[in-house]
Amino acid sequence: MKLFPRSTTTPIWQLYRYALPLLLFTAASFTSAKETDDESGLIKAEGWTVVKSTCTVCHAGMMITQNAGNLAVWKSRILWMQETQGLRTLTDEEEAVILNYLSVNYPQKASSRRAGLPARLLPANPAEASD
Repeated sequence: MKLFPRSTTTPIWQLYRYALPLLLFTAASFTSAKETDDESGLIKAEGWTVVKSTCTVCHAGMMITQNAGNLAVWKSRILWMQETQGLRTLTDEEEAVILNYLSVNYPQKASSRRAGLPARLLPANPAEASD
């Protein structure tokens, strides 16, 4: 006698068939979750304290967590903040730690914006309306 009958008409077999993948998926979700700082929302990983102490002086951690980029993208954002927003000059070590942290924990995504609406779904532009 088999412990788990292979008959697909047995309701209990359906439970066993779907329970294991669901259990494995759930376990993987919990183990891959990264611990975050309650105050800033930043992922607690190597360099996060430097990012928190440097970046959240001017803006909330959410400004970081909602963005993504590779090393070059994050570097360009830092340069922009230094040129236009008053970010102080960082030491080479600070910059390296910050760039590494950001590019590893908030890496470039395939697409960070939704696609634009098709023209047929946009409302009429009142400035272009004819009288």
